[in-house]
Amino acid sequence: MEKQVKSKQRVADRGEVFTAEREVKAMCDLVADECNRIDSRFLEPACGNGNFLAEIITRKFAVVSSKYKKSTYDWERFSLLALGSIYGVDIMADNAVECRKRLYDIWSREYKKICKSDCNEDTKKSAEYILSQNIVCGNALSMMCVDENGNDTDKPIIFPEWTYLQNDAFMHRQDFRFDVLLKENDNEDMYSSQLSLFADDAMGTDNWMIDPETNESVPKPVKTYNNIHYRKIWTMGG
Repeated sequence: MEKQVKSKQRVADRGEVFTAEREVKAMCDLVADECNRIDSRFLEPACGNGNFLAEIITRKFAVVSSKYKKSTYDWERFSLLALGSIYGVDIMADNAVECRKRLYDIWSREYKKICKSDCNEDTKKSAEYILSQNIVCGNALSMMCVDENGNDTDKPIIFPEWTYLQNDAFMHRQDFRFDVLLKENDNEDMYSSQLSLFADDAMGTDNWMIDPETNESVPKPVKTYNNIHYRKIWTMGG
């Protein structure tokens, strides 16, 4: 586990203090069942260099390996699904970079241990790509991306949803605005409130759609991609 403070200046400027390993493990133990579910989604809104996400993904990979260690195909598929289930935001660019690398290194070590000579370069690139999309440099309070100085830009944070629609090798991706996803889980009765006509507002009508099964407003993806083989995810770009 990394040290808790990078510098006194960062503590003063950003209040940056990383959670200690003992506390991380204890808090993850409180939601152990979810940590052990491969597709259970976690978001760390101030992820730092990944203390919580590293612990969560380590637990997920332990489950993947226990179930699928005899099949490279299944291990690859489900390990990428596990990677795609964790999300992080940090306002410091170096933290986001370190977090991605840290999580990739955990995945890579387990991949080499389980799949050995069957390890595939495309799968490695796809793992890196998923992390590049799921761990973002942004402001979790304003829900906007930030520039190199940590100042808000006019670009909202976008998160991809990764799923296998069927039990096959093809991954389905949809991108959603972070602020819209949070509005869906707002304690207020949003369904009885009036949607805004402005698309850049989280409540903008362009950001919502009617679920044909429930007849309720649900977040509308900002982009939906063609299904793609999990080993070729890295070719999606963006």
